[in-house]
Amino acid sequence: MKKILIAFGTRPEAIKMAPLINEFKRHKNKYEVKICVTGQHRELLDQVLDFFEIVPDYDLKLMKSKQDLSQLTAAVIEGMKVVLDSFKADFLFVHGDTTTSTFAALAGFYAGVKICHVEAGLRTHNINFPFPEEANRQLTSRLTYLHFTPTAVASANLLKEGIEPKRIYLTGNTIIDALLFASKKIEKIKYSQIEIVKSLINADRPVVLVTCHRRENFGQNFEHICSALKHIAETNDVQLIYPVHLNPNIRDTAYQMIGNVKNITLVEPLDYPTFVWLMKTANFIITDSGGIQEEGTTLGKSILLMRACTERPELVDTGLVKLVGSDPKRIIGEATALLKSQNRLQSPAIQSSPYGNGDAAKQILAVLNQHIH
Repeated sequence: MKKILIAFGTRPEAIKMAPLINEFKRHKNKYEVKICVTGQHRELLDQVLDFFEIVPDYDLKLMKSKQDLSQLTAAVIEGMKVVLDSFKADFLFVHGDTTTSTFAALAGFYAGVKICHVEAGLRTHNINFPFPEEANRQLTSRLTYLHFTPTAVASANLLKEGIEPKRIYLTGNTIIDALLFASKKIEKIKYSQIEIVKSLINADRPVVLVTCHRRENFGQNFEHICSALKHIAETNDVQLIYPVHLNPNIRDTAYQMIGNVKNITLVEPLDYPTFVWLMKTANFIITDSGGIQEEGTTLGKSILLMRACTERPELVDTGLVKLVGSDPKRIIGEATALLKSQNRLQSPAIQSSPYGNGDAAKQILAVLNQHIH
């Protein structure tokens, strides 16, 4: 039996790795699988583990107050070394662009383990945007044995960087697998947090979902974003629902600037099923997230992306994603246009997501099976 180690640390990674973990459970006769979480996120990560019924074999518990990237990087490498010494993995799966992903991969590379990168090949081609995620993606690619890409564009990015074609596999993105799973589950099971959020929503008003957490939006950029949100709320018959990230760089400013603004409802971070329900309920989304671009557009939602560039250009091409940066005028202008255009508020789901149809995990396992014979 081949030994598989799956490592992740943040809520988005957990969501996107969950379908792969569940797919591995169907192949217990072929693979011995261990799960390692670094705890780069803590409360947000635990919510997802509970929803997908995932129990980690290793929990590094690395999160510390006011920990900077250098400290986290060192802790990931040191913590992963202990795990890799204990569990002699043949393959190490990492996901996307986090500090956990990149430096777990580096620890695995040092240990002689074959690295498998899920959601490989995404690029903005600007090393500083998003920071540090773009650098993380590029670094991880240099260490990777098997690259599982979500789109043809991502595959092409890797080919241009000199990655061997035989190491690149277009599989779609496991986030679509997770989204479809969650959508079905919330139809069958009643979640208390969904009921609480339902009670906060005025059904007579358009609902706009807001999220913001990127480092490049800390400080003055986030102040500009808050000013724009305040203007949108005060000049339109609308309700903005904003689950506020736990990071104090975001949280403190949000509550100071828009905590008491009419038509804006600030809430604590939502568990995954409630967030999926809210995405489906919202008329459109204002965000700086990567994964929400994929989830929201799959649900047919227009998205105003508060970033200077995106590693998901396919979604800009669909017309559902518009880059607005942190410029208040652009955010206000695009949001106002969406609110005035009822047809655009009721966009149908795109016929075929650029990120696949929900079978990415199965495709990844099929590729891995080829490489163990």
